Amino acid sequence: MAFRESPTVETLAAMATVFLVQTAAGVVGVRGFVFALAPPLLDPPWALVTNVYAHASVPHLLGNAVALAAIGLAVERTSTRFRFHAFFLLTGTLSAVVQVLVDGLVGQPTAVLGASGAVFALVGYAVTGNAVVHAALRRFSPDRTLLLVAGAALVSAVVLVTAAPNVALVAHAVGFGAGLVAGRRRVLHAGPGRRLVDRP
Repeated sequence: MAFRESPTVETLAAMATVFLVQTAAGVVGVRGFVFALAPPLLDPPWALVTNVYAHASVPHLLGNAVALAAIGLAVERTSTRFRFHAFFLLTGTLSAVVQVLVDGLVGQPTAVLGASGAVFALVGYAVTGNAVVHAALRRFSPDRTLLLVAGAALVSAVVLVTAAPNVALVAHAVGFGAGLVAGRRRVLHAGPGRRLVDRP
């Protein structure tokens, strides 16, 4: 598949574009929080979308961009452009919303931005949606409780590995967990005739 047709590349371009807009807005005095998701959740309403593509700094953007390139290019091969973009946006938004709600319940309400929730969803999807794991789960049909325990253990491991100051751990956990469930159901997989494939 050509890079110009890649939803991963399109998403990377969207992230870079939003960051440039953020930077330009900062020059004219518009605070970056206008792109972040914060309570109240629908003020401004566009933050439900922009928070997924906006980033707080160049290192923040580059970290998520590298991770997205690594996992996105692999996952997109069995999907369609629409499914990939919808999955990225929905899991990113869900992760951010839950992070904001949890922060409001247990501590000081905070603003959230960045693609890490969606990126972790793609990682989770790759874990359970790949052909080897999918075939093994179908063959051995493990008990649902065992699957829940294994999923919880994987989510906990992700939280521990990514724990650091000012890191949206809840968003990481929610994104990864959503990806595990989606991969188990293979929601991104399309029929052979609709996949993104290389063209001659």
